[in-house]
Amino acid sequence: MSVDQRAGEPTDAEQDPAGPQSDVPPATDGASTELAPLDVVVVTGLSGAGKNSAGRVLEDLGFFVVDNLPPALLQPMVELGARGDLRRFAAVVDVRSRAFSSDLQEAIRLLAEAGHRPRVVYVHARNEVLIRRYESVRREHPLQGSGRLIDGIDAERELLTGIAGEADLWIDTSDLNVHQLRATLESAFVEDGAPPQVVATVLSFGFKYGLPLDADLVVDARFLPNPHWIPELRPMNGRDTEVREYVLGQEDAPAFLDRYTEVLRLLLPGYRREGKRYLTLAVGCTGGKHRSVAIAEGSSPPDPGAARNGSAELYSASTSGRAVTNSAPTTAPPTEPS
Repeated sequence: MSVDQRAGEPTDAEQDPAGPQSDVPPATDGASTELAPLDVVVVTGLSGAGKNSAGRVLEDLGFFVVDNLPPALLQPMVELGARGDLRRFAAVVDVRSRAFSSDLQEAIRLLAEAGHRPRVVYVHARNEVLIRRYESVRREHPLQGSGRLIDGIDAERELLTGIAGEADLWIDTSDLNVHQLRATLESAFVEDGAPPQVVATVLSFGFKYGLPLDADLVVDARFLPNPHWIPELRPMNGRDTEVREYVLGQEDAPAFLDRYTEVLRLLLPGYRREGKRYLTLAVGCTGGKHRSVAIAEGSSPPDPGAARNGSAELYSASTSGRAVTNSAPTTAPPTEPS
């Protein structure tokens, strides 16, 4: 459903036809004063049900997220974002009083009238689950006061009756883990119906400098012949054509790349399903100059859509941000084999 854009506030000249005239031509579409409508998600619900976890998922999905935003500030924040380059805005809102609840409902109504696309996510859980969660962290419920924990939960549930009835999505987190919560929100708010991308980074390193701290998968390329022992290749690195052709031309290199690609085709759909969005593949050799660089340059994580057990619709994660680094010194050839 298309929504007309909301026009910006009239200028002084527009308000007063007799006001000062300007020789500046009217703004074109590229410099329009109109405010682009935003996708706005308001996450509210019971304390302890997982509102903040939902906010973190929305942030991963490309939303600009504000935690603990008072309802009175919701519309001003959205309007401010609309004047910038924001397209998706989310706010985690706690309702601590009946006035807060009515203020939130009014703010959502005003956003819709302004041409934005507000949606409300109501996060809740069973009483016994909420009690168990509060007891595990030993925190006081915000509405508990000097009474019992269950009294605070019941009071909050009653306060939220109005906004809960207007929610676009109810999420009962009683039996959900964080991965299942992520999957639920992805199915509702991912753009264009496409699942989030798995951003894969392929980097090279030298074992003598230690393992990369952020490596998820480590590959040892030291099973290949070392170009270090060939005098004309020694001063070069794995980005040079001669070294790359030497390394990838070894009998075992193509088979290794093919089989490792098959392993990634198995792993990437599972990583995406479990909510892992960033993957670092580290390829190492002795000094990180020849073999690891050539293998890293020659490898490319496959599209999980090509996996035997999945379809492009379910596993359409792609790789981006591909970077190859060389941890070996670049000012002079290493004195040890690489």
